[in-house]
Amino acid sequence: MTWWQSVVLALLQGLTEFLPISSSGHLVLVPVLAGWQDQGLAFDVAVHFGTLAAVLIYFRRDLLAMAGGWFRQVGGGGPSPESRLAWAVIVGTLPLGLVGFVGHDWIEANLRSALVIAAATGGFGVALWLADAFGAQRRSEDSLRLGDALLVGLAQVLALIPGTSRSGITMTAAMALGLTRSAAARFSFLLSVPAILAATGLETWNLIESTDPVRWDILAGATAISAVTAYLAIRLFLGFIERIGMWPFAVYRLVLAAVILWLVV
Repeated sequence: MTWWQSVVLALLQGLTEFLPISSSGHLVLVPVLAGWQDQGLAFDVAVHFGTLAAVLIYFRRDLLAMAGGWFRQVGGGGPSPESRLAWAVIVGTLPLGLVGFVGHDWIEANLRSALVIAAATGGFGVALWLADAFGAQRRSEDSLRLGDALLVGLAQVLALIPGTSRSGITMTAAMALGLTRSAAARFSFLLSVPAILAATGLETWNLIESTDPVRWDILAGATAISAVTAYLAIRLFLGFIERIGMWPFAVYRLVLAAVILWLVV
């Protein structure tokens, strides 16, 4: 991998990880269009570390408040909005952790084709638009009940299908439950912390067992680039999503699905 390739892919990962447009679809499409080889496991670990750092830094106050509220409640104190949100994130993470642990190898072997990615990118793009257009758009993330969190968590399981977009499917489910766009996005981003942490941990374990050579200079640069890009993407997305809605992302996903199909069919 050249420096130029690493910069492009790190920018792409940082930008698409938290937008509802499928990072996996882009990471398949761009190397195909450019004629590049697969970026490799070490690179995936690096850019995931970068996006994890971005969401931890952006939501540091929320995460600290949620952790404090959760520990106070577990220690015998009463529930608070922060502890309830922490419980929602925990409950929303359980389905993905369970299915991912049991079915990871089968998914890797059977669901990574370009046709699957194109179908998921387009189909769930339509679902995103429907939830945005017909959702009640009244609730905040603090209003989530554990049953709501479980439903969003079950939807997040679909993100194991390449092309679905973890952020896209969780925002879709949250808006279908009546959350506003910004509330759905915030809950999606908070849910991403354990999801990305688990994915990065698994990739790191596989990397430890790998014998592939590692370019540490390229990986360090890719980590920094993906972190900065992801942080800016979160900030900009939350700043304008209530004004523009989800339809531009849905249209973009349909175009991306068509491009993928055109390339492989």
